[in-house]
Amino acid sequence: MSEIDLSSFEKKIIVRNLKPQDFEQIFALQKQCFPNMEPWKKEHLNSHLEIFPEGQFCVEYDGKIIGSCSSLVINFDEYDDQHTWDDITDEGYITNHNPEGYNLYGIEVMVDPAFQGMKIGKRLYEARKDLSRRMNLKSIIIGGRIPNYHNYQNELTPREYVEEVTNKNIFDPVLTFQIMNGFTVMRINPKYLPDDKASVQYATLMEWNNIDYLPQTKRHFKTAFPVRITVIQYMMKRIESFDEFAKQVEYYVDVAYDFGSDFAVFPEIFTTQLMSFIDEKVPSKSIRKLSEFTEDYIALFTDLAVKYNVNIVGGSHFVEENDHIYNIAYLFRRDGTIDKQYKIHVTPNERKWWGIQPGDHVGIFDTDCGKIAIQICYDIQFPELTRYAVDQGANIIFVPFCTDDRQGYLRVRYCAQARAVENQVYTVIAGTVGNLTQVENMDIQYAQSGIFTPSDFEFARDGIVGECHPNIETVVVGDVDLEILRRQRKSGTVRQLRDRRHDLFEIKYRGH
Repeated sequence: MSEIDLSSFEKKIIVRNLKPQDFEQIFALQKQCFPNMEPWKKEHLNSHLEIFPEGQFCVEYDGKIIGSCSSLVINFDEYDDQHTWDDITDEGYITNHNPEGYNLYGIEVMVDPAFQGMKIGKRLYEARKDLSRRMNLKSIIIGGRIPNYHNYQNELTPREYVEEVTNKNIFDPVLTFQIMNGFTVMRINPKYLPDDKASVQYATLMEWNNIDYLPQTKRHFKTAFPVRITVIQYMMKRIESFDEFAKQVEYYVDVAYDFGSDFAVFPEIFTTQLMSFIDEKVPSKSIRKLSEFTEDYIALFTDLAVKYNVNIVGGSHFVEENDHIYNIAYLFRRDGTIDKQYKIHVTPNERKWWGIQPGDHVGIFDTDCGKIAIQICYDIQFPELTRYAVDQGANIIFVPFCTDDRQGYLRVRYCAQARAVENQVYTVIAGTVGNLTQVENMDIQYAQSGIFTPSDFEFARDGIVGECHPNIETVVVGDVDLEILRRQRKSGTVRQLRDRRHDLFEIKYRGH
């Protein structure tokens, strides 16, 4: 008898984190498991992976996804006793995930009915428990369905039904499983999941305690998360060399450092000041000569960010790529890393004079002060961009701008303040002032730079942290508090993010 090929008998089962290429299988699985309930959308799963990829698990069996679960981290004490699934998940987007929280909250588990009996659910629960131990979390909390309750609703109250299941007099496929996996019932929440008719909208709030949890003194309730921002209202005036430009820029970064700032913010296309010594009068040609300074510009700002330990939003600069000119804002982090944001919406003026091409990607950037986004001038006038950025976790929207008259400036300002209110986010605008009389299409400037907040009791009275005097060279320095923002999103006088009607409208970003 020849040697048996053991590989022909192998069936490979893997518990791993979810990936974007798994989405279609997840959608199909959800239709099988919950045919009468509202399914995930691609936007939900994208948000899960961007915000907390470690908490999203699936089980793969011979290349097929046969189970999955989703979760986030919260401070459970901050939520109402009778919270709903929408409350605890921000309507499925988990933008309320708190990396400093104490509790892992499970929001969904599903197992392919054809593979029940293979302990798939148990594998997923064990993955959550292992994650809780690694993250040193106090417990796992779940809002569990009771899908057999509809068969008993005329005979038993929800409490009586739960007691009967706990005493093993009634079998419930979800509650019985959770009890067998070490979860205990904390209470019963009504109207937890409106489309869960099988459970008559009830859910059992259950908890598994991590006996390995070690309280750490370094972890305490966060009362504030201040971020200091220096906005540079930059004077456009004639210069004779790149070195002269570099000295002016370094002066302002030094000012930001002296104030202990986390961010220094420069205006849109303020590098066009370099055109004052470029010997070319045709705008489209002078822009291409300006782009030749791109490497010098990037090297300068990278060095300054590291030298002065300040994150720099480097205004924006005209860059030539593949024979096209783009308006690009760069983020120079103080750890030496760099990101960039292309201007998405190009103004008629930019097209006419310089032939600027639009970008097509909305970036959300991680910093040591949380997630931020950059929207260059005209982009802030399109509300969908800010809504998307905030949905992806951005807390501050930086808006470098360049406008030549008061009307143009007010469009930027009013829209920045509107975005702050409607998205419960901080917005920062930085503009150019002065004159470049010898540069075609950059001859006059108008600006009043500022830092804006949502409008509620926790923030500045008029929603303005600070603003420059109009049309003079100066800076404004202000603190924004990310912890106040987080709390206000959860329990403010109004809660625009939480109260959106996802059943009526949503933002679909095609960049993925």
